[in-house]
Amino acid sequence: MEEIELYLDEAQELMQKAVDHTASELLKIRAGKAMPNILDGILVQYYGAPTPLNQVSSVTTPDARTLAIKPFERNMIGEIEKAIINSDLGLAPQNNGEIIILTIPTLTEERRVTLVKQAKHECENGKISIRTVRKDTNESLRKLQKEGASEDEVKRAEEKVQKLTDQYSTKIDELLAKKEAEIMKV
Repeated sequence: MEEIELYLDEAQELMQKAVDHTASELLKIRAGKAMPNILDGILVQYYGAPTPLNQVSSVTTPDARTLAIKPFERNMIGEIEKAIINSDLGLAPQNNGEIIILTIPTLTEERRVTLVKQAKHECENGKISIRTVRKDTNESLRKLQKEGASEDEVKRAEEKVQKLTDQYSTKIDELLAKKEAEIMKV
């Protein structure tokens, strides 16, 4: 039945979005090495409007433990510094008048364990999103059955939804395993 296929396609699309979102959230968790994307969530006041940091400056990694932020306009240095200090990154910016240097500290064992917990939390949120998609899709399929779709078709569709759920949950588990290895690597 065509409607069932539409529901299955939509479920697959939404589950993929959940995996993609989880992956982007995991990128924000720093693993002891300098990565420009840890600054992605930082907003800077740019002429009164909150603007993403990467739209007012360029961020480079001169070495494995350092980030260099060069504002496109020199008068933005103070705003960028303030935004980094007020963020939850726990980094202390150093400013030489032209660029801001962020030194990424080596992670302690305690901090690594905390970051792994944070990664697990993000992955669990991703799995919750996937299960929510499964629940909503199954409810829609049951409504179709009440409207006259065959019980066998609906059952087969529910089995496909469960397979999709398992498949995308496994993808999130793989993301977690990779991130956990990255964090715990000394």
